[in-house]
Amino acid sequence: MRVTRASVFTASAGAFCWNAAASANTSNGYNLPEGVTSLSRAMFALHMEVFWICVGIAVVVFGAMIYSLLKFRQSRGAIPDTSMVHSTKVEIIWTIVPVIILVVMAVPAADLILKQEDMRDSGLTIKVTGYQWKWQYSYMDAADGVNFFSTLKQDSNFARQLDSGIDPHSVPNYLLDVDKPLIVPSGVKVRLLLTSMDVIHAWWVPDFGAKRSAIPGFVNEIWFKVDAGKEGIYRGQCAALCGRDHGYMPVVVDVRTPEQFKEWVDAQRAAAAGVGTATPATTALNLH
Repeated sequence: MRVTRASVFTASAGAFCWNAAASANTSNGYNLPEGVTSLSRAMFALHMEVFWICVGIAVVVFGAMIYSLLKFRQSRGAIPDTSMVHSTKVEIIWTIVPVIILVVMAVPAADLILKQEDMRDSGLTIKVTGYQWKWQYSYMDAADGVNFFSTLKQDSNFARQLDSGIDPHSVPNYLLDVDKPLIVPSGVKVRLLLTSMDVIHAWWVPDFGAKRSAIPGFVNEIWFKVDAGKEGIYRGQCAALCGRDHGYMPVVVDVRTPEQFKEWVDAQRAAAAGVGTATPATTALNLH
């Protein structure tokens, strides 16, 4: 299968250039997205806290350097002081101050890491298996039995071919859409069990603050809980170089209300059973 260099570049850049008009993604293209989960907001807040600390350090350090260069330049008759070769007080200050800054950044970072790893009280578990170059979603708990593959949508796949004659700009969500998105309910803690059948992949949706590797022979865990009222389409991509078509392995998540999710589960079970009506999903979702 042959592809153009332009399509490869577009696939790489696509992870950061979201079509906001056609989806619910929150990134403005210049900063991390604030997202629609408690984890993504905590990550954004920590990112901005560290950013402004770095800005403050830069202002102090470069300000002192520029002031010294201008104030004590040789053309103004400045004479270098060669008598001060050691100062215990200065060394203590420039050791304590960085330690304090690191502690200020490390405490909220450690707290956030612990929250990321807390898989308790999940209301829905989904096994996510990476393949070259598609995802398989196998539902458990309240949606047990629902299972499908999610691959690049055909209009994007056709447009990316060499000499296809199709303008990529004419394809909605070019290289960022799939035939079957992952369906999850809002207001429910969703736990993903990540693994792979071939090489290392990485499941990544920026607006969820969710990114973790899918490794062959190993199961990773990650969770997210989309805020109620934030239903919509959220897009991501495989974030680990996984071979030739790495750039054509998008992640699309369709967040619905719990009621709509239950209806979808019943419809999937009915289709799988080949009957007109489904056995209602009796297992309640854990909304905590």
